[in-house]
Amino acid sequence: MGALQSVESGPCLVFTPVVIVLKFGMAAAAFAAPGAAWATALPSTAPRQLTFDNLHTGEKLQAVYFDRGAYVPDALQAVNHVLRDFRTGDVHEIHPQLLDLLHVLQGKVGTSQAFEVISGYRSPKTNAMLHEASSGVATHSLHMDGMAIDIRLGDVDLAHLHDAALAMQAGGVGYYPASNFVHVGRGRGAPLGRLSAYLSSTFRVGSPTKIAQPAG
Repeated sequence: MGALQSVESGPCLVFTPVVIVLKFGMAAAAFAAPGAAWATALPSTAPRQLTFDNLHTGEKLQAVYFDRGAYVPDALQAVNHVLRDFRTGDVHEIHPQLLDLLHVLQGKVGTSQAFEVISGYRSPKTNAMLHEASSGVATHSLHMDGMAIDIRLGDVDLAHLHDAALAMQAGGVGYYPASNFVHVGRGRGAPLGRLSAYLSSTFRVGSPTKIAQPAG
């Protein structure tokens, strides 16, 4: 089954806003499920769905990215595209465990609204430019590995979103109220159940107001 597409009207910075609704059956090739402790707590076969609203491109994506016990390759590719580096157009794999983190986070705050995306994948060129402009941007940000994302939810208070992300203890969490987003990431080599602290910023020069510190 192919992707179902429809074009919406409305303002758009780069591309025509597109809504892509994806759901594929067992015919799709399967990806191995993650072995992380928090991820395996998810239902093993229940569908997992996420909705993204890329604030830079105007694209909106609703995707069932995991179905019948397997990740859905075409859905993951659509996520990679929507979360691409909007400055350069470069596309990179978004780590499936980051998607699972967002899925669990969405459940914790009790919403099905779209994640409004400030920054997804970040190319080396873009990261170098941002690092040059701000000491708050890591030399090798996890955005470059498809393992971090800057987000907000329109119907959830930013502080509540931040607290819920911290409670998961699944990776790095940064709080940027001045720029109205929360940074979440899996953390490069971070032990499960611990927090990995690192700085990341897109719109504002400087460090986040709050950032998770490693536990223990």
